[in-house]
Amino acid sequence: MTADPNAATQGYPADPPAHRRPHPARYLVPALVAAAVAVGLGAYGRTHDPTGTAFNLAGFSSTSAVKSWLASTAFAFALVQLVSAFMVYGRLPGPSWAAALHRWSGRVAFLVAVPVAVHCLYALGFQTYEPRVLWHSLLGCFFFGAFSAKMLLLRSERLPGWLLPVAGGLVFVVLTSIWLTSALWFFRTFGVTT
Repeated sequence: MTADPNAATQGYPADPPAHRRPHPARYLVPALVAAAVAVGLGAYGRTHDPTGTAFNLAGFSSTSAVKSWLASTAFAFALVQLVSAFMVYGRLPGPSWAAALHRWSGRVAFLVAVPVAVHCLYALGFQTYEPRVLWHSLLGCFFFGAFSAKMLLLRSERLPGWLLPVAGGLVFVVLTSIWLTSALWFFRTFGVTT
């Protein structure tokens, strides 16, 4: 199934006439929720006393290895999301079930990312001791805020045709940056270990 990004969103025209365009204030709620989630996670991570560990799985050498593999799995599903989004918007050829692939790969990516985030917040907190770690902490909080906003925008009516791809692209770029500052760094520093 392909879709034109300028085609109707949620059954409404992509660019409604001026008298039917949604007021910009309707986008304020997702933006405020995004900010609240990001700031709330950052504040919790900064004020919480880190425990050092939150979980470990048998067969892995450390919690860092577990987190790196889970983050890599989330990143792999995010890549599937990216490719399937291009299929849904007609930029790449794809099967009729590309939309379902897009939805389910996003769900799996998010579900796999949640234990990593919980561990980071609970066991490590919001850290600032070096630039890589500071960026990772900032991006981690921003990711869950941006994701929250994207999920709220999905349910909005009369969206401009460009808004969801931009929001999804932002979420993908932030998740990629998180993976680069954590899992890739771990594998490059300690080797690809379990």
